[in-house]
Amino acid sequence: MTVPFHLHVNSRHAAAPADASQPVILPERRAAARDAITGFDGYRPTPLHRLTGLARDLGVGELCLKDESGRFGLGSFKALGGAYAVVHLLRERLGGDVSIADVAAGRAAPRVADMTACCATDGNHGLAVAWGAQRAGAGCSVFLPGPVSEGREHAIRARGADIVRIAGSYDEAVEACADEAARKGWLLVSDTSHAGGDEAPSRVMHGYAMLVDEIRAALAGPAPTHVFVQAGVGGLAAAVIGAFRQDLGAESPKGVVVEPTNADCLYQSAVAGRPAPASGDLDTVMACLAAAEVSPLAWQVLERGAFAFMALDDSGAVDAMRRAAAPADGDPPLVLGESGAASLAGFIAAAGDRAAREALGLSETSRVLVIGSEGATDPDIYRRLVGRDPAAVIAG
Repeated sequence: MTVPFHLHVNSRHAAAPADASQPVILPERRAAARDAITGFDGYRPTPLHRLTGLARDLGVGELCLKDESGRFGLGSFKALGGAYAVVHLLRERLGGDVSIADVAAGRAAPRVADMTACCATDGNHGLAVAWGAQRAGAGCSVFLPGPVSEGREHAIRARGADIVRIAGSYDEAVEACADEAARKGWLLVSDTSHAGGDEAPSRVMHGYAMLVDEIRAALAGPAPTHVFVQAGVGGLAAAVIGAFRQDLGAESPKGVVVEPTNADCLYQSAVAGRPAPASGDLDTVMACLAAAEVSPLAWQVLERGAFAFMALDDSGAVDAMRRAAAPADGDPPLVLGESGAASLAGFIAAAGDRAAREALGLSETSRVLVIGSEGATDPDIYRRLVGRDPAAVIAG
């Protein structure tokens, strides 16, 4: 099928991170996040699947998908950022006489029981923050915008969080949460820096950068030539693209940021050359990407680090979900949620378009990486869109 999309090749892209104005992804913070996350109970690297059948069908040399559907049993990459940021901020408030490992394992629970972590979320970030706070023994309050599904709300509530519903957008929930945190002295675990400062979003992004460590460890051959990564406010995209650039410099893959057409704040920012709001109404099946404003911290990386930006019609995500569930010959069946399929959808759309292939330099020798950022985090929505139960897909 032909999926409508817009592609903007970034004229500000710099092949190597030579400018000193972007001290955003820091080696010491990556190391701190890595040490903490690998010490969490149940940690193991998520799979990197090689989709040889789809690569052949789409005319590239190699296609790999990083599958975050099993991360800590929460179904998405967000556990790397939200849960890590919670335990880091709790430890900071306690002082230097307790380790992050002790906080994460609940050994400091009596000392954090009267503390509350809070965040705004479209679903997955809130679940990760609630999980981290629950494990540590702290309280948690999660602010949900109106469109968040009941299934995602139930999953967050099941992790012990109090739910505050906001009759508005994600960005309005962010503002309401920041105001309440300031009033009550709560720990604000935001994944965007346009409310609440840079510290929490920075820790969140450094947790996400663990993906690049795991990907590079799993690759048997050379690095990818391209990485397609989805974006809401931009934290994941900035972490993945920034970490690759930090590690590989001019040899890092071309980073292509993929968003819904109706929530295209990064695409619009790239076109304008400065942070700009989304052009659409945020009504998208890719609900976890429904953000109107880019995180300024993420933009510092993506303004020069991203090679291109894509705004993609919702039909592309649904098609990618179905293709992953009924794969090409030789490929494993995969469960990708609506937002988790966005990067694969962007690649499929670009690979099938002659002008986009030329603009991105996609060829028969390209080695493409896509991020499967979530599984079926709301099984009811997955069944409605794909027509199959997630467990049946995995069972084959």
